[in-house]
Order: sequence, then C-alpha cells, then structure tokens
Amino acid sequence: MNPIPKISEAEWEVMKVIWQEHPATAEQIIERLPADIEWTEPTVRTFLNRLLKKQAIGYEKSGRSYLYYPLVQESDCRRVESESFLKRVFNGAVGTMMTNFLNDVRLSDEEIEQLQNILKEKRAQRDKEDQR
Repeated sequence: MNPIPKISEAEWEVMKVIWQEHPATAEQIIERLPADIEWTEPTVRTFLNRLLKKQAIGYEKSGRSYLYYPLVQESDCRRVESESFLKRVFNGAVGTMMTNFLNDVRLSDEEIEQLQNILKEKRAQRDKEDQR
C-alpha cells in the first residue's frame, strides 16, 4: 500500500467533495465546493493534477470528461494529519493537546458524555491489552 500523501489545506477542500461523491467530474467538484470558495476552473484543475501526482486520487476517462475518485481513505488522511499536527504543535503530547482544547471550548452535556465514554472505552481497551 502506498503511503498516505501530505494534502494541503486547499487540496483537502477538493478531497472532501471527492470523498463525499465519486466518481465526479471537475465541473461537479466545482459545483459542490462550499459557497465561500470561489476558485476558477483552472485552479480546481491544478489541485486535481496535484492530487493525481500525489496518488491521492485516480481518474477514468468517460467520453470527453474525466471522472475522479479517491485512492486514499478519508479516515487514513485524518489520522496522518492528526499525528502530524500533534507532533508539530504539541510535541506528540496527547494530554497537553486535549487539555488545551478542553480549556478553550464550551462543551454541551452530550459532548462531555461522549468524551467520557470514549475515555472509558480506551481505558478498558488498554487494560485488556495489559492483561495479555
């Protein structure tokens, strides 16, 4: 399997569209970009070419159009990006990152409960692994 490519912030916008709905033509991708993104067709085609070179997407020819589809999973790209961010900004310290985020946001009761459940599951998973 190929390594997960480093995707720029702008390329992420294109990838989000491709992950959501594929295969898609360049015109369909442009139509589905968020309204606040006002890129020209040549700009989007440049991002598509970069993503092709990075092997993040593939294409097939259909008549006069190219249909683009993802070659990498969104979850894999998120994991790699998260790891990179964690290392770059917090020197790999998950606890420091979580504390930073939790101190800076207001969470609903539902969000707090979700986080508590995730932490309980992580503890149970770790304890199970430690018993092996």
